[in-house]
Amino acid sequence: MDILWKENGTFKEEGLEQGESLWIQDQYRNDKAGKDSEGGRIIRPTLQEDISTEVAVIGAGLAGVLIAYLLQKQGIPVVVLECRRAGEGITKNTTAKITSQHGLIYRKLIMYKGEQRAWEYAMANQLAVKKYQEIIKELQIDCDYEVMPNYIYTLDDEQKIRQEVDAALRLGLPASFTKETSLPFKVKAAIKFENQAQFHPLKFLDAVADTLKIYENTRVTQINKNGLILTDGGSVKAKKIVIATHYPFINVPGYYFIRLHQERVYLSALEGWGQNKKDLDGMYLDADKDGFTFRKYKDYLILGSGSHRTGKYQPLDAYERIEMAAKKWYPEAKVKYTWSNQDCITPDSIPYIGRYSVRTPNIFVATGFNKWGMTSSMVAAMIISDMITGKENQYRKVFIPRRLMLSGSRVLLKDAAIITISLLSEHLKIPHDKLKDIEREKAGVIRYKGQRVGVYRDKEDKYYFVTTKCPHLGCKLEWNQNELTWDCPCHGSRFDYKGKMINNPAMRNAFDVCVKTKSK
Repeated sequence: MDILWKENGTFKEEGLEQGESLWIQDQYRNDKAGKDSEGGRIIRPTLQEDISTEVAVIGAGLAGVLIAYLLQKQGIPVVVLECRRAGEGITKNTTAKITSQHGLIYRKLIMYKGEQRAWEYAMANQLAVKKYQEIIKELQIDCDYEVMPNYIYTLDDEQKIRQEVDAALRLGLPASFTKETSLPFKVKAAIKFENQAQFHPLKFLDAVADTLKIYENTRVTQINKNGLILTDGGSVKAKKIVIATHYPFINVPGYYFIRLHQERVYLSALEGWGQNKKDLDGMYLDADKDGFTFRKYKDYLILGSGSHRTGKYQPLDAYERIEMAAKKWYPEAKVKYTWSNQDCITPDSIPYIGRYSVRTPNIFVATGFNKWGMTSSMVAAMIISDMITGKENQYRKVFIPRRLMLSGSRVLLKDAAIITISLLSEHLKIPHDKLKDIEREKAGVIRYKGQRVGVYRDKEDKYYFVTTKCPHLGCKLEWNQNELTWDCPCHGSRFDYKGKMINNPAMRNAFDVCVKTKSK
């Protein structure tokens, strides 16, 4: 039996993130609490038998759930496999903006991809906005859905906003130029998209997931070329497979590890922000990568910033920066929750949606959402469900995973350089930190028993040792003081300070040693 992919090594226990998002913390946890629920969310079964189906979707985040839902609506038998719980990977940490306005993208798309491909991207995402409203109405979902405008603003470059407005209007998008916003500071200019939306992502996802056959806490361990999927408790025989796991875990074929990197962003939910301030009339994002994102939810303001490549830690604490900005703009506000998120970035800023590779015609993929996961998930669901059911989709060509990427060649070269440097650094660079010099609640890299190891010292003087060699493809892990994690700059795998995996594509933990307590 030909094996397409097999898990390398034994996975034991997942790592824990430092903060849980507003969506997890929100009172809705208790709204549905009952004998079959945990924390207000339905507990779904783990696969413990051998089954067969037409389509198996691996990953029960928003993309996987929506793909399965649209297939099931058309009468296609579908099963979803999730190694955690539905929606508790990347989806739970989103800002949940449903918009076709993905930064200042449309002028660039027209320049580098041509007007036809730019139109496909624009119309696919605009249709995705409407599709959410359709599903919410269809299933009568109470998910705090609100129609409102989305803004991309700038503090200094009016010209680039005017150019983006012109490009968006050429493509038929609901764009307009403005200098008036409800932000707590003046802007130079902004582009406004009407009739976009925001919602509670987990309330929506749970309602859709309740209509599906989902197996939670079910880890895929092997995929065979004949469509047999092995898990840690049973197996699924499927005619077609969809990989919707955030980062694709099959390295060859596909080679997505060469064509993706991951970036992080940090978020805080503020209480008391609205005192003596006018209410936000929409969702906002700075056109500058170092700027801030704003949206409200009930009495909270979600304020985010600090975007950076995973593994390239910035010295200034991201949460401290957000809190400083909050005190400046909303002096009465208090930080209630803090959390972070991570997303896959493609070189040309367009997701990969379609067949996984030319060698695997019955396997499909949805990844590289470039921080716009709400509409991108819906676009993926519409395109992949059409492909599986044999329908033509007029928007799919711009998202084809095997596309040429002349417009992203510089990013590809930069990614290749980062990977090369990280691999060489792991094998050649000599660590200079000393165990005795590592401060409490800080980390360093030392030579220990002839090996390079990362060491975190907690406030009780316990030392946690991990390998600094990423279990995915061997790059050098870097310490992230914001979140007390070891992060891979090559492909974005993350591990807590104990070495337990938090984010893929790694499929194994990074701990290889013990806890050492300092003698007093």
